Amino acid sequence: MSVRTVQLGEVCEFIYGDSLKEEHRRPGKVPVFGSNGIVGWHDQAITSGPTIVIGRKGSIGEINWSSKPCYPIDTTYFVEKTKQPCDLRWLYFTLLKLGLIRLNKSAAIPGLNREDAYEQRIPWPDLSEQKRIAGLLEQADRLRRTRRYALELSDTFLPAAFLQLFGDPRKTTTRWDTEQLENLGTLDRGKSKHRPRNAPHLYGGPYPFIQTGDVANAVGYIRTHAQTYSEDGLKQSKLWATGTLCITIAANIGKTAILTYPACFPDSIVGFIPGEKVRVEFVQFWLEFLQETLEKTAPEVAQKNINLEILRELRCPVPPLPLQQEFAALVERQERLRAEQRESSRQADHLFRSLLHRTFA
Repeated sequence: MSVRTVQLGEVCEFIYGDSLKEEHRRPGKVPVFGSNGIVGWHDQAITSGPTIVIGRKGSIGEINWSSKPCYPIDTTYFVEKTKQPCDLRWLYFTLLKLGLIRLNKSAAIPGLNREDAYEQRIPWPDLSEQKRIAGLLEQADRLRRTRRYALELSDTFLPAAFLQLFGDPRKTTTRWDTEQLENLGTLDRGKSKHRPRNAPHLYGGPYPFIQTGDVANAVGYIRTHAQTYSEDGLKQSKLWATGTLCITIAANIGKTAILTYPACFPDSIVGFIPGEKVRVEFVQFWLEFLQETLEKTAPEVAQKNINLEILRELRCPVPPLPLQQEFAALVERQERLRAEQRESSRQADHLFRSLLHRTFA
């Protein structure tokens, strides 16, 4: 038996969020929602209960849920009441499946026109069926959120372990001798000699070509890449070995990731291969703690960057090698656990998307 459909505008109204600049937010427990989720906290809400928040500008058409009163800002619409009896959680899942992002107006200031949204047709089962569907999808959604939270929580373990073993690199004093980073291994910029750099014959071959975005988006290790070099590309570059620490010195300054396979990269990335006194995992986390400081030292030009000399002259503490090896073993165990968590999270996401698709097919 087919379910009748109605226009979205028959069910709800998209209310404009209200302006609330960051400097006007007061300490509190009320979540402040932008187009892509929570952007801060405040002591006052403008909704009275559970709320659907829809991205109006910025992350257009993104759908977020608040289980309690909240403050959607002026880049959003929100729904907290419906025009006719409707399970609000069911409506949230319906909007997720509806894909309002496709209604983005490509104008001078792109945005979501609510009148366009109102014209979209959605299924309209009776209230009891809405509640049943919402309950099923809620279980799958809770599972995927739990998996994501476990993955996020695991991100805090290694930095905490580093601080426990070695202290805070941001403090000027250290219990160990220090040496300049250039004396602790091989430190050099990547190579991309050919001009223009985007010459087609340089690309499309078998050699991975890592860029600053790949390093910035990696979580500890380079496992994927979007671009490759051809034989001609390799000739004007350099293939770095597995285990090389990649350090960005332009755009995303001071971001790090370790190669899990041989790869080339341009001169906006510095490669570090450790010598006998340090483990690459120790140097990576030491630099991660200094990333904000490195970024602040970059001159304000068209594109912020730091030069190789700044990295060479950084004084790195040199703890006993057995202590560094203990930390490296922790990193290895944690990476195995994270791989399992990533797969578990991927499966939970797939389950939710499959249920969402089948429910609203």
